[in-house]
Amino acid sequence: MPKAQGLNLGFESADGSAQKKGYKRAGALVAGLSLLFISACARHWSVDTPCASTSQLSDSTMRVLALATSFLSASSLWKGAACSPSGRDAELSSKGLNSNGLTDLVQWDGYSLVIKGQRVYLWSGEFHTWRLPVPDLWPDILQKVKAAGLNAISIYVHWGLSHPSRNTLDFGGYRALQPLFDAAKDAGLWVVVRPGPYINAETTAGGIPHWVTTEVHGHLRTNDTDYHDTWVPYIKAISEVTRGNQITKGGPVIAVQVENEYIQADSPGQPGKAKYMAEVEQAFRANGIVVPLTFNDAYRGNNYVKGEGSVDIYGFDSYPQSFDCSHPDVWKEVEKEYHPYHMATNPNQPLYIPEFQGGAFDPWGPIAPGYDSCRILLGPEFESVFYKHLWASNAKMVNFYMIYGGTSWGYLAFPGVYTSYDYSAAILENREIGSKYTELKRQSLFLRSTPDFYKTDVVGNSTDGTVSLSDPTVFATLLKNPDSGTRYYITRHTNSSSLENTSFTLKVGTSQGALTLPQANAGIALAGRESKLIMADFKFGASSRGLYTTASVLFSGQLAGKDTLFLHGDSKQSHEAALLLSSQSHISSSDTVKVSQIAGGYSLFNVLPGTSGVVTLWESKTQLIIYADSETAGKFWAPVIAPTPSKGKSPVEFANYWQFGSNQTVLVGGPYLVREASLSSLGTRLDLKGDLSGETMLTLIGIPKGVTGLTWNGDSIQTVQSTSENGDSESLVTTAVLRPKLEASAAAFKPPVLKNWRYADSLPEVKKGYDDSHWVVADHKSTNSPRKPYYGSSVLYGCDYGFCEGAVLWRGHFTATGKEKSVNLTINGGEAFAASVWINDQLIKTTYGNSTNNFNIIEETDEVYVFPKGSVVAGRDNVITIIQDNMGLDETQAWDADTSKSPRGIRGYKLNDGVFTQWKVQGKKGGYNQFPDKVRGIFNEGGLYGERAGWHLPQFKVNSWVSRSLSSGLPGNTAGVGFFQTEFDLNIPAGQDVPISFVFDSKYQPYRALLFVNGWLMGRRVANLGPQYKFPVHEGILNYRGKNTVVVALWVMENTGVSPELSLSIDGVYEGGVAKAPAVTNPPWIDRGPIV
Repeated sequence: MPKAQGLNLGFESADGSAQKKGYKRAGALVAGLSLLFISACARHWSVDTPCASTSQLSDSTMRVLALATSFLSASSLWKGAACSPSGRDAELSSKGLNSNGLTDLVQWDGYSLVIKGQRVYLWSGEFHTWRLPVPDLWPDILQKVKAAGLNAISIYVHWGLSHPSRNTLDFGGYRALQPLFDAAKDAGLWVVVRPGPYINAETTAGGIPHWVTTEVHGHLRTNDTDYHDTWVPYIKAISEVTRGNQITKGGPVIAVQVENEYIQADSPGQPGKAKYMAEVEQAFRANGIVVPLTFNDAYRGNNYVKGEGSVDIYGFDSYPQSFDCSHPDVWKEVEKEYHPYHMATNPNQPLYIPEFQGGAFDPWGPIAPGYDSCRILLGPEFESVFYKHLWASNAKMVNFYMIYGGTSWGYLAFPGVYTSYDYSAAILENREIGSKYTELKRQSLFLRSTPDFYKTDVVGNSTDGTVSLSDPTVFATLLKNPDSGTRYYITRHTNSSSLENTSFTLKVGTSQGALTLPQANAGIALAGRESKLIMADFKFGASSRGLYTTASVLFSGQLAGKDTLFLHGDSKQSHEAALLLSSQSHISSSDTVKVSQIAGGYSLFNVLPGTSGVVTLWESKTQLIIYADSETAGKFWAPVIAPTPSKGKSPVEFANYWQFGSNQTVLVGGPYLVREASLSSLGTRLDLKGDLSGETMLTLIGIPKGVTGLTWNGDSIQTVQSTSENGDSESLVTTAVLRPKLEASAAAFKPPVLKNWRYADSLPEVKKGYDDSHWVVADHKSTNSPRKPYYGSSVLYGCDYGFCEGAVLWRGHFTATGKEKSVNLTINGGEAFAASVWINDQLIKTTYGNSTNNFNIIEETDEVYVFPKGSVVAGRDNVITIIQDNMGLDETQAWDADTSKSPRGIRGYKLNDGVFTQWKVQGKKGGYNQFPDKVRGIFNEGGLYGERAGWHLPQFKVNSWVSRSLSSGLPGNTAGVGFFQTEFDLNIPAGQDVPISFVFDSKYQPYRALLFVNGWLMGRRVANLGPQYKFPVHEGILNYRGKNTVVVALWVMENTGVSPELSLSIDGVYEGGVAKAPAVTNPPWIDRGPIV
C-alpha cells in the first residue's frame, strides 16, 4: 500500500528533519486521529467487513478517515491497526494490488486499474462540458462516446468560469457538474475529474480566473499565501460537488487529477511548486475525495512520482504528431520510450497517458490549415498505427484528448486559437460523427470484449530477436497474458510513417507448437500506415478457442448463448483464422472463403481478397463465426443491454456499465448511430434507440433469447431471420429495413435567409462631445504583473481595472499647445490582436498582431501614430481613443505561471511634444466583479458600447435603428464599429437532430466581427487573418421551434468599404437524435441603466 498523502502542518523543515517546536503537537495529532480512525472502523464495520469498503460512510466520517489515513500511513501506528486488511482485502493484497488506503473500489497494479474487483482497460475520451454550454446535449456526446466503445470520459473543470470573482462561486447552468455525472452514469461511463486549479486546455490563463491573475501579488501555482487563499474555496466547492458522485457513493467518479502539466522542482525565484501540489492534494482529501489522485506530466519528466506532492497514479501526456497540420501527409515517428520509461519510473502503477493525441488545435493565421487538414494528419491511419502502438507499449490507461472538442465561445480562448475547438476529434464540433470515429470504434469494441488483453507482459520485439519476421521493414511486439498464455503480436512498419504495401511471414508460438503465419497464403499483407494485431491461443465466448487469427477482432463473447467471434479485415487483403469448432460437419469452402483442417482439430478459414459484406463463416447451436470487411464492420454497434430489474427488487448497481452491470449486447449493423438497447420488463421485446441519416438495411446479430418483438425509436419493425450455414434454423443473424419518417437530408430543410438587418453605430466614444466622466480613471502606479510598463507614468492594463475580457477602450486626454505631432504607443493584446487609434474623431491607423501559423507571433506592437493634419485643436481638450482586442491571457510558459499575468493594455505611452493630463478606461459592463449576465457568464461579453448596452441580447428593441444590410458594411466606408441585428424563425420537427452553422464569406477583408446568437457570443471572425468563417451553433442556443435573434458586431479597421456576408447552413439531418429537445436558456435584454 503506497503512502497516503498527509497534511503539511509545518512539522518538517526544508531538509525533512522534524522541527522540535512542532514535534509533540504532531505526535498528539497522530495519536488522536488514530483513535478517531479506529473508532470509526469499530462503528461502521464488522470484523468480516473489508476495512476500505467505504460506500456506506457519511461524508463527515470519510473526511475524518481521509485525514487520519494521511497521518497513520506515515506513522508506526499504522502497523497492526484495527482496520488492517482482512478477508477480501487480504486476497487483493496477495495479488499485489495497490490502493490509497481510503477505498478498495479503485485499486491498481503494474498492469491496469482494478475497479470493484475487476481488471479494467481504461479507454477514455476528453470532453469539456463548458465548451458545449447546453447541458441537455451532454447526454448526446456521452452516448456517442459509449457507442464508440469507450468506457470513460475525462473532464477539465474551468476554475475561471466557476469562480469569476473573489466572492462568487457559481456551479449553475452549463457550469454544473451534477448533470454531467448523472449523464455519465446513465451512459455507463466512468469519470476522471480534472479540476486543476490550472488546466491549460488552450483557454485564457489556462483556466485561472482573471481576478486571480490580477489581484494576486505572489507567484501563481506556488504555495504563496495570497495565491493559496484564492484556490482553496474553489477546490472545496469542487470536492463538495464531486464527493457524493465517487464510486464509493455509487457514482461514476473513479479518480481526480491534481493540477496539470507542472514540474516538481522549484524554478529560479519561484519556490513552492511541490508544496503547492501537496496542499491541493490535502485539500481534496480534507474535503472528502477518497478515490485515487492522479497527475498528468507534461513530458516524461518523473514529476510527482515520488517525493513531496506525489500522487497515487502518475501519468504523462503525449502528442507525437505535434500541432501543425499544414503538411497532413507528413508523419513523425512513433515514440518508442513509453514502455521503458514506465518500467523505470512507476512499474507498480499502470502505464497511464491522461492525454494522448486525439487531434490537434489550429491557430489563427492566413495560412492556418484548418481542422480538415488535421483530420487527415490525425485520421484513421494515425489511429491504426499510433493507438495500437500504445497497446504494444502496454499502456492500459489511455485518455484521448479530445473525443469532442466543442467551441471556445465567448472569450474563453487563449490567444493561440480561434473560436472553434473542433480539435479534429472523433466527434465534430457540430456533434456529427467524424471520419475518425469508425476506426476508434473498431479498436474500442475489440478492447471491450477482450478482457485477457487487460493484463499482459511485454515479452520482446523483432529488434531484440524475441519475434521472428521475414521482412525487416516490418516491426512486431509480443505481449502475453501471464495467466491465460494468449499472445498478441502487434505489427507495423519499422518506419511507422511508411506508405509502402508489404507482405511478411511471422513465426508465432502456439499450443500446437511454433507456426509460421500465414498457413494458407504467401504472406500477411500490411498496407502503408497500417498496424495489425495478430492473436494466438485465444479464447472467445464461454469455452471456444482460437489457435490464431491474422484478421482483426471486432467482437468476442457470447450472444444469445452462442460463443461468437466477429472478425474483419481489409477487403483487398487475405485473412486467416484457425478456430476450434463444435463440430466439423456442414463446413464447406466458397468462392471467397476456403476452409481446411490443420493439426489439433482446428479449422482454418482463409478469407480471400475481394470478400466484402457480412459473411457467416460458421454457425452451430453453440458457436457463431462472422467475417466482414472492415468498412462494413465499422457500421456495427454493440450497445450494452442493461439487466431488467426484477419486480420488487432494486435496480442493479452500475447497470449500464459493461463488465459491472451487464455483459449482454446485440450487434446492430447499418444505422448512423445506435444509442441504446433495452429489453421490455418480460424480456420479450428488444427496444433500440438511435439515429438514421437515410434508409438503412438493419443487420442484427445475437438478438437475446425469448425476444419476439423489435422496435426502433418506439416503432415496431419486421425482421427476416437468416438460415445458418450448417442448416440450423435458429440463426443469430436477422435483417430488416429502417426508413426515416421524414426525408433525412439537408435539402429537405431549407434554412431561412438572413435579411431585414437593422443597424446602429457602436463607437460613440470617438464622436465630438462624448462624455467619459463616468469612466474609470486609469491612474494606478503599480501592477502585480511581472511585465511592467515600458514608459508612461500610469499602469494602463485592462485587467488591473477589472476589464479583462474582449474589447477595452482607452481615452487619453491632453490640452493641446499646437506642437503635438504624434503619440508613441506600445499596445499589448495578445497574439492575433488588433487596436485602432483615433485622435478626436479621426482614425490615425490600426495596429495588427499576428499568430503562430506563419511563425510570426506578434502579441504587442510599438508604433508612432502621426496625427493627421488639422486633427489636433490647440487650446482645447483633445482625446486619443484606443479600441483594442484582448485575445485572452497567456498560459504557463517555461514553468513560469506568472506569464498568465499578461499585460493586456498599453505598456507605454508618450505624447510627442506634449503631456497627457488623464487616462480613462472602459470595458465590459461591471467588469469581472459585477457583470450583469450571470447565466451566460463572465466570458460572454466584452467592452464594446453595444455589448455594454446589451444590444446583443434577445428582445432588445431596435425600432430606432436604421435599415442597412450587413453586406453594405459601415456607412461612408469608414473605420468604426457598428451593430447589425436581424431575427429569423425556425420550425424543425421534434425528433430531428439538425446541426446548423452560421457561415461568413471567406474573403480577406480588414474587419473583425462578433457573432451573437440569442445573446451568446458564438463566433469571433477575424477576416484579415482567418482561417475560421463557419461557426456551428447548437439547439438550445438556437430555438429550433421559434424566434431567433442574431447580432453581428462589426469592427472595420480601415477607412475602406467591407462587405461581410452571413448565411445559415444545414450541416446534416438525423432522425432520432437526443432523447429530449434541449431547453432554450436565452435570457432577454433588461434595462442596464446608464451606459457609460
